[in-house]
Amino acid sequence: MTFKPIKLNNLCFKIVHILFKQKRKNTNIIMFWVLLAAIPGVAVQIYFFSIGTLYQIILAILTALIAETITCYLRKQSIIRVLKNHSALVTALLLGVSVPPLASWWIIILGTTFSIIIAKQCFGGLGQNLFNPAMIGYVVVLISFPIQMTSWLPPKELQSFDINWLDSLLLILIDSTLEGITIDTLRTGIDGMSQATPLESFKTGFLTDVISNILQKPLIQGKITRIGWQWVNLAYLLGGLIMLNRRIITWHIPASILTVLALFSTMSGFLDHHDYSTPLIQMLSGSTMLGAFFIATDPVTASTTPKGRLIYGSLIGTLVWLIRVYGDYPDGIAFAVLLTNMIVPLLDYYTRPCKYKHNL
Repeated sequence: MTFKPIKLNNLCFKIVHILFKQKRKNTNIIMFWVLLAAIPGVAVQIYFFSIGTLYQIILAILTALIAETITCYLRKQSIIRVLKNHSALVTALLLGVSVPPLASWWIIILGTTFSIIIAKQCFGGLGQNLFNPAMIGYVVVLISFPIQMTSWLPPKELQSFDINWLDSLLLILIDSTLEGITIDTLRTGIDGMSQATPLESFKTGFLTDVISNILQKPLIQGKITRIGWQWVNLAYLLGGLIMLNRRIITWHIPASILTVLALFSTMSGFLDHHDYSTPLIQMLSGSTMLGAFFIATDPVTASTTPKGRLIYGSLIGTLVWLIRVYGDYPDGIAFAVLLTNMIVPLLDYYTRPCKYKHNL
């Protein structure tokens, strides 16, 4: 009986292959972990801004699954295989938490349909789209229906009316409760003033007030326990740390976004603290943490190289600050991500790793 000698190079190749296979994460696993990591943020958002957020997510998921099924059928693709990657669920989730919780039902359906059919499937499906599908749908409805898309409720502690699950559902479906309460009524806080988000308060407040007075308003006062937006951002930060721990995403993009945003807000505060919001408000208001960890890190539309990711995130952080301070919109995450998506191929080309002094 003879034994064939084992070649060392073949043995090493098999070991490396096994190790690589064990560490490899399929698309459906990555998307599933994104969904799990978003649970803390979604739960806190529901607590502070009503169960309407859950209804919006459900509507977005149903719309995304139907739109994905129809497009796959028309393109003669395997419907089960496409739906199993969970990418449609992630897009629906991001849209569901981005729209106001009591926005009319057709807002989320229109935005989700545009995201799946136009922004994703018309480009060839998952892996072929140039722009983040969720942000494309969000920007379409934001520009088309600015009043509905900025009708956010004040946090729970500042709401003048208590609404239950049925009231929230009726407001989404028919824009009114059984008692005749509308979204405009609910936006009136306990002080009798129409409430806005913290970023909207800074955006519009400077027209009639100074920052020292704006900071004293209940919505954005210094006590962190009274501000729903800060807890929502901290919850999404927790979800982002979970994804970092599971190596679903890398640190480059969120770290560069938050660092640049904090740097610009700190520098502007030193230059003129009367006309700029504080770094704490910039970091923990709006969709900062959601954008940094869940939106900008999209593996398809973000840069794929370490240096490219750092530049990509830095550009997003810069654009977010510029739009928030000088633009017409209070929160610039969606616009910043889409604008930076345009230059991702250029970033990947010029930040390619080199081997033996030759570009790969």
